[in-house]
Amino acid sequence: MGAFHSYTTAITWTGAGAEGTASYTSYSRDHIVGAAGKADILASADPAFRGDPARHTPEDLFVASLAQCHMLWFLHMAASSGVVVRSYTDTAVGTMRVESAGAGQFTEIELHPHVIIDDDDAPGRDALVAGLHERAHAHCFISRSVNFPVYIIPVVRSSVGASQAPTD
Repeated sequence: MGAFHSYTTAITWTGAGAEGTASYTSYSRDHIVGAAGKADILASADPAFRGDPARHTPEDLFVASLAQCHMLWFLHMAASSGVVVRSYTDTAVGTMRVESAGAGQFTEIELHPHVIIDDDDAPGRDALVAGLHERAHAHCFISRSVNFPVYIIPVVRSSVGASQAPTD
């Protein structure tokens, strides 16, 4: 049996105002997500659910956590395989379906990692990087914990001649 790890966060609702939850429209969805020794995250509901569009939503953070986990495992797999990564960016997209009664769930997440590695467009590079993504996905704690598909649509480039992270 493996080691157990525990994660503790504190959620503090800051949107009671003068009326609290006297009605669905009387309160703010603003809250703070905190963890000991770390900066607070100002959060709210999605604007579709009366939230503040300037704050992070639980849905944003969920998609970000999966993308972060994948990236960290990918970097680990690359380092273990002798692949030197110079840049990694991702624009992750989560799709959520909300049913007529208001309940909902994520139906998929797409990761779009753009990776720059040291090589000279070596033959087999794309297959090697795809394999690293597959291994990262198989190890990512978050992706192993969800019950919907996670699609990985990578772009890989050589660091030879690359002056900045990819933009497409």
